Amino acid sequence: MERKSWMVLENNPEVMNRLAAKLGLSSDLSFYDVWSLDEPELLAHIPRPALALLVILPRTPAWEKDRNTEDAEKGEYEGYGPEEPIIWFQQTIGNACGSIGFLHCAINGPTAQFIQSGSDLDKLRRDAIPLKMKERADMLYNSVPFEEAHKSCEQLGDTPPSNEDHMGQHFVAFVKVNGRLWELEGSRKGPLDRGALEDNEDVLSPKALDLGFKRVIRLEQEAGGKDLRFSCIALSHKA
Repeated sequence: MERKSWMVLENNPEVMNRLAAKLGLSSDLSFYDVWSLDEPELLAHIPRPALALLVILPRTPAWEKDRNTEDAEKGEYEGYGPEEPIIWFQQTIGNACGSIGFLHCAINGPTAQFIQSGSDLDKLRRDAIPLKMKERADMLYNSVPFEEAHKSCEQLGDTPPSNEDHMGQHFVAFVKVNGRLWELEGSRKGPLDRGALEDNEDVLSPKALDLGFKRVIRLEQEAGGKDLRFSCIALSHKA
């Protein structure tokens, strides 16, 4: 049976804030454009600590090789239950990487405290916790509220995207949970622990960026590539 496929979402605050409101994340939080990874004055508009990053990165040959190497010896992800530090979703819906990236940002770590009780997001999170990978993916695949929320955002953004515009690009979420930086993407073998962060380091701190987002950029640069098409937004407290 042909799997369902949606329209790619644009990675900008307007789209993800609408998705957050639709699913039930508190309006005390907001997404912000990240205009620079290095210049403090261009990051000053983002309240700190930043709770999550949602980025789009091109799947370049260098990153593809790195991904394959990392995933080669990994078995099927077996994490589930309340003791698991991360709630991770395998992606089985075509082009749903943006909304799944949003979920990874919204239901993990301290952000989960801002989920409105009884909301669709609350139910998705509670239903996901006890499920293993395949059952969790099926639950999300069959979630009508999740599909309706995604589709309500498809035409938002400065330039409503087509799927062709984002061929070969992937949404990746970075979150800090229990003092560790996690890289979350539904097309990988599972959640990726990228290393330890200090209490005063958030996902926009230099170390977190070096362990996560910038690591992928370096792979491309070190391979001599020049495909640096990326966008980045940060989830934080509303200013």
